[in-house]
Amino acid sequence: MNRMIAPRSKIPQIHGFCALRKAENRAARLAFFLGIFLIPFFCACAPAFAAQAQSPSTTWTVTIVLPKKVVAGQPATLAVLGVDGRLAPGVAVEVASDAGSPQRVVTDPTGRAYFTTPFSGSVLIARVPGGSAAALIDSAQAAGISPGITTEAVVSLHDRFSICGSGLRGDADAILVRLNREPSLVIAASPECIVVLPSSQVEPGPTQVSVEASGNRLSSNTTLVALDFESPDPALVPGTKSRLLLRVNGSDKSLHIAVDNKTPGVLRFLHGDVQEVLTTGGSRNYAMLPIEVIRSGDFSFHARLLPAPDAEAARGYLQAAATLAPKDLQREIGNLTERLERHPRNSGPVRQSLEQVLAITIAGDFRTLLEAADSAL
Repeated sequence: MNRMIAPRSKIPQIHGFCALRKAENRAARLAFFLGIFLIPFFCACAPAFAAQAQSPSTTWTVTIVLPKKVVAGQPATLAVLGVDGRLAPGVAVEVASDAGSPQRVVTDPTGRAYFTTPFSGSVLIARVPGGSAAALIDSAQAAGISPGITTEAVVSLHDRFSICGSGLRGDADAILVRLNREPSLVIAASPECIVVLPSSQVEPGPTQVSVEASGNRLSSNTTLVALDFESPDPALVPGTKSRLLLRVNGSDKSLHIAVDNKTPGVLRFLHGDVQEVLTTGGSRNYAMLPIEVIRSGDFSFHARLLPAPDAEAARGYLQAAATLAPKDLQREIGNLTERLERHPRNSGPVRQSLEQVLAITIAGDFRTLLEAADSAL
């Protein structure tokens, strides 16, 4: 979301910027299914102050999207999102396990790339200049399991989400996903998990998820929610404090949400640049974020649902990270792994300790694995 704070001498005017962005996003998604494969990665937005045009996409700062789990020796699909959130074609990605040689793949015109998961190793790491990601490697799929899928109980209409289970495929193009009968885009895939970008045509609320893959027709249920910001009250003026109202449409449950401040030099969250909030629940489901306006200019922030902690996944990443840890951190990483094994339901203190380690860790595979563990918690 991008907005502009007017100087004191000017009165900011509210325009239908987000309505325009939503319309553009719907058109772009439709264009994808007609054969144009550059799709904007839609972020939650609300009525906004006048905003300036966005800069063109680059691949110097990117996000790699991997399935949560991949299967040793089996095909998989990854995706690369540029700095503007669009699927980025022509990006070279190095893919390797923690026990094998790297392979190089290049994203195709759809911004995705296909590869075969290495036979050895416990984690897969994908790297590009300016970004990296990790996924857990399963040694083999369990035999005799009936096809079936699961999703998170609540997912965001404006963000990608995972569907995991059995009976899936590693070729994203060979999987058809519908949300309440609306086709949605599969951007990453493996035989155990896929990553889906919801169609903007789907309305918030209870949603049936249907997946067709490998001759199987699978289904599950979730709730899609829209996380929308309302215009600040009072109006934003440099040197003053205000509040952002984040409203949840589609669910009356109290939800755990993280809001990322992308421009802290313009607008400051009073409790940190990544603010975690719990919405009120009920028919007027919302959360308030206190802010302070630093100066005039464009500002940007993004709200995302925080999934339920996955202690088992976090432990897998930490076990792999322990082999790469500097000597002065090896014991601490080992202790965090043991704490998750003994007390998987009490992951909060482990996450706090992990974030302290991240604060002093430079970029590299060790940090990538720590970030993956942190995200799982």
